[in-house]
Amino acid sequence: MTSPYLIYGANGYTGDLIAREAVRRGQQPVLAGRSAEAVRALASELRLEHRAFALDDAGAVDEGLKGMAAVLHCAGPFVRTFRPMADACLRAKAHYLDVTGEIDVFEQLAARDEEARAAGVMLLPGVGFDVVPSDCLAAHLERRLPSATHLALAFHSVGGLSRGTATTMIENLHRGGLIRRGGALTPVPAAWKTRQVDFGRGPRRVVSIPWGDVSTGYHSTGISNIEVYTTATTPLLLAMKASRVLRPLLASSAVQSFLKRRVRAGPPGPTAEHRARGRTVLWGQVTDEAGGRAESRLYGPEGYTFTMLTALAAVEKALSGSARAGFQTASKAYGPDFVLGIEGVTREDL
Repeated sequence: MTSPYLIYGANGYTGDLIAREAVRRGQQPVLAGRSAEAVRALASELRLEHRAFALDDAGAVDEGLKGMAAVLHCAGPFVRTFRPMADACLRAKAHYLDVTGEIDVFEQLAARDEEARAAGVMLLPGVGFDVVPSDCLAAHLERRLPSATHLALAFHSVGGLSRGTATTMIENLHRGGLIRRGGALTPVPAAWKTRQVDFGRGPRRVVSIPWGDVSTGYHSTGISNIEVYTTATTPLLLAMKASRVLRPLLASSAVQSFLKRRVRAGPPGPTAEHRARGRTVLWGQVTDEAGGRAESRLYGPEGYTFTMLTALAAVEKALSGSARAGFQTASKAYGPDFVLGIEGVTREDL
């Protein structure tokens, strides 16, 4: 892989992990971000080129992308940052990849498919966890049961949150849930539904969440009814239900600012030891109108390690000539088995 690419937000928790792994693989990405001092320090340590620019200056972004064949965008919350970077990638004819899990980002980039095809640019959001493993699992299930009309996905992950992930969650606390019904994104209350899922060690309670697969699963498989779940402790479930009545308070600038200050005061993310010990299990099931059913599990590393590995794998494929112009999901771009090429990932059909 010789084509130059840029990691924007390289000084953030996830961007830092990806940059270090890229160097370990012998790559030389250009590191970039808004904070010149932070990006310079990391680039100096890793002996890489760096660029500093903010996303609110289109001219500066264009200058920052000069000579780049692709951008791996790691600066969230992505609903606020994806548009200026995607715009610049289309102008620069550079492939756009990011590590978002935000439904609004997927839907808005999907709406630009024709524009991206005309520019010869691939728009591939969500190359981390979420949504690479779940998207590939969804596509695999649809391959097993092509007549599927309903898709359910569930996650069980052991590990902490980065500041960026926590900030994104805070900004969405008041928005409630979201599912796909009849092909349409449909709002539902927070913690709208619970069910029991066996991740391999007996049934566990899971609760519905508005994760990115509500969007990407539809674009990848065409299945028109999609629900996504995660394991939930009793305190988490109660807090999610309480958010239904606390929505105006959770949306207030004062509460948002308070919660974000708490996040900034904490650690940047899970330690290397926590990531090494963490594991992720995904479960998926599809059904059809005739009563057919297919069910599978996917096992892999801790979430941020998963993101580091899948993001670099996607960039490597894009720069080796496997970049399809237009809006893509991981499984559309690289197939349902793409995730099986990631170290430590296995899949089990039930």
